[in-house]
Amino acid sequence: MNNLDRMKQALAQPDWVTAMTEEALRLVAEDRALCDCIADHGAERVQPGSRLLTHCNTGGLATAGIGTAIGVLLRAHQQGKIAQVWVDETRPLLQGGRLTAWELGELGIPYQLICDSMAASLMAAGKVDAVWVGADRIAANGDVANKIGTYSLAVLAHYHRIPFYVAAPHTTHDPHCPSGAAIPIEQRAAAEVTGAAGSFGSCQWAPVDAPVYNPAFDITPAALISGWVLDSGVITPQQVADGIFQQALG
Repeated sequence: MNNLDRMKQALAQPDWVTAMTEEALRLVAEDRALCDCIADHGAERVQPGSRLLTHCNTGGLATAGIGTAIGVLLRAHQQGKIAQVWVDETRPLLQGGRLTAWELGELGIPYQLICDSMAASLMAAGKVDAVWVGADRIAANGDVANKIGTYSLAVLAHYHRIPFYVAAPHTTHDPHCPSGAAIPIEQRAAAEVTGAAGSFGSCQWAPVDAPVYNPAFDITPAALISGWVLDSGVITPQQVADGIFQQALG
């Protein structure tokens, strides 16, 4: 929304073609810089020999730079801190299996792809040291909207006493949205759950008339988050509890 608002302002200029072109290039440059800052702040939170778990896709395919959560993984890998990354396949659209796995392979980061439902067993076995995810929107109170399945990981991490970090640019924070309850959740097509389609054709495994509940995102309460890693720095749970999320952004 931040980028759309800025492009709308450029569109209102007399020479809108030039204005929109220049603004788009500024946004790209800014996003690259934001990603680098997020990576630097996040890597400081990664311990040597870490086995990290991530969800959905948060890399160069989703940003103009090195990514948010994946940017943190890359920087930590460059510092020799990464032993293993567990990649959730991220049902139902498989962004983890299709995109994140490919990106980590290209970056030379050691990873293993897992089904979403395998995360709990890995945590119980002591094979996950921290969870790193991105955010589509952060409410004023620190609640986070992200790809469906993120909330499940946060609950699991909390139970197993594993740090759960959210990496995102400051522009993701919406001070006008009081909490996650105010964030509308998109309901997506039933076909994403009842089967699959791609270059191989299509396949449906569920009954043709099967009712489907398919929200694109879920809400992770601030109470389950160990830290919000932004380009401006790391916001702690204590700062959020004190109600100073916006002030902490600087």
